[in-house]
Amino acid sequence: MRRDLVERALDLARMLRSLLPGDPEVASLLAHILLTDARRRTRVSDEGRLLLLADQDRRQWDRPEIEEGLHLVAEAIRKGRPRRFALMAAITAVHADSPSWDATDWEELVGLYDLLLDAWPSPVVALNRAVAVGFAAGPAAGLAALEPLESEPQLTTYGYLASARADLLRRLGRIPEALVSYQEALAFTENEVERSFLAQRITDLKRQ
Repeated sequence: MRRDLVERALDLARMLRSLLPGDPEVASLLAHILLTDARRRTRVSDEGRLLLLADQDRRQWDRPEIEEGLHLVAEAIRKGRPRRFALMAAITAVHADSPSWDATDWEELVGLYDLLLDAWPSPVVALNRAVAVGFAAGPAAGLAALEPLESEPQLTTYGYLASARADLLRRLGRIPEALVSYQEALAFTENEVERSFLAQRITDLKRQ
């Protein structure tokens, strides 16, 4: 992470908020940044290893940022039908407000992604929705939701599509197929921390 860029983004969002205090999308944008930034201490272990959301220590999340973000989300939603940034912030809020990974309300997240897809049709949003479906209804359902996205031109070299498919296949016990997808994800990923994570997943699966 570039901490200087995050702080600059927060400064700009707060400036917009001061200039447009009644705009729900401005409030939502600030909320989304705050709720995302609140997890900054737990994304990577002390050894530099990627930590998935399920493995993060939520006690280390920045509670003041979360409380401010939740307040802004609630304010934005009270002002009428939520638009793109309000829905993005609401999705982030569900994760931030959940006391544990197991307590995550995946059905609510699928519903929010449905609304976001309606407000902002995007293959990346559809991919995130498929991941949420995979936790709400099981990996087979997630894989079925992912299948129509395989032909999306925008996702052809998008590493997160391959890694999402790989994880769903792994959870289904389809190890040879999962390995192929993890290797595809590794080929499309440049971030070294993510590459290390994917390489370790491939090593672990080969041992099974």
